[in-house]
Amino acid sequence: MVGTDEAVELDVDGRTVRLTHPDRVYFSARGETKLDLARYYLAVGDGIVRALYERPCMMHRFPSGVDGEKVHQKRVPRGAPDWLETVRVYFPRYGRTADELCVTELAHVLWAVQMSTVEFHPWNSRRADTERPDEWRIDLDPMPECGLDTVKRVAHVVHEVLEDLGMRGWPKTSGGRGLHVLVRIEPRWGFAEVRRAAHAFALEVARRAPRDVTTEWWRKDRDPTAVFVDFNQNARDHTVAAAYSVRGVPEATVSTPLRWDEVDDAEPRDLTLATVPTRFAELGDLHAGIDDVAYSLDTLLEWADRDGLDA
Repeated sequence: MVGTDEAVELDVDGRTVRLTHPDRVYFSARGETKLDLARYYLAVGDGIVRALYERPCMMHRFPSGVDGEKVHQKRVPRGAPDWLETVRVYFPRYGRTADELCVTELAHVLWAVQMSTVEFHPWNSRRADTERPDEWRIDLDPMPECGLDTVKRVAHVVHEVLEDLGMRGWPKTSGGRGLHVLVRIEPRWGFAEVRRAAHAFALEVARRAPRDVTTEWWRKDRDPTAVFVDFNQNARDHTVAAAYSVRGVPEATVSTPLRWDEVDDAEPRDLTLATVPTRFAELGDLHAGIDDVAYSLDTLLEWADRDGLDA
């Protein structure tokens, strides 16, 4: 790492990424800087690249730190290095396309950090066919009066239903108050059908844990003490923070992969930019095997037919 004026140059697997304003404080609660953020992503490099690999990715940028303005950046700006990779996606609502970041190596992540990106929000499809997701996302979103213990109870019900389906789910903290479970699926269906399957799954979780779960679409209709199983996170152009993404909050929490046997004891607020690198060095990437098996949605789509769910 070589200083150049106020900037530093990072050697990222043979590519040089110049980081300007490295001492700018990004996380006010802890005093961590832009350089600390870059060092974090270097430390969890294999994990963040695996989470983003070949997916269109929205960048959540914070040019003056997380207490300032957040910019949702879909398009890679002009002047990006020629080694950066992108993927073109279409947005029907606007009738427009955008060339989004498409990470295939760690230098792409560090380039985004130089562009003041804190959070990485990938699509659940890949550039080979952006219209057919290969990842189903189970988002356990606690309502305002819902405690973490309830979220954890629901996570175990999710695990139980997945096991009954013969599927493996990969849990992680959201970096906020919730939990996510990722499931690799065969890229045979479009977004509408994946969302429909996710809705059917959410209804089954609610049947098994009626006091703890809501699937009501309108917020005003939800029990404020329950967990919303947010099936709409599988709709087109909906994203969640990637595994190993830092979140844009002063405490610099991280969306962190867990083992299922860790869920009960997990304290999401303790999984931060400062602590996750040590955990990663000790445990490696807990999602390292996530691409080994992809599952069919046929049974869930049969459930959706049974429940009369629309696409």
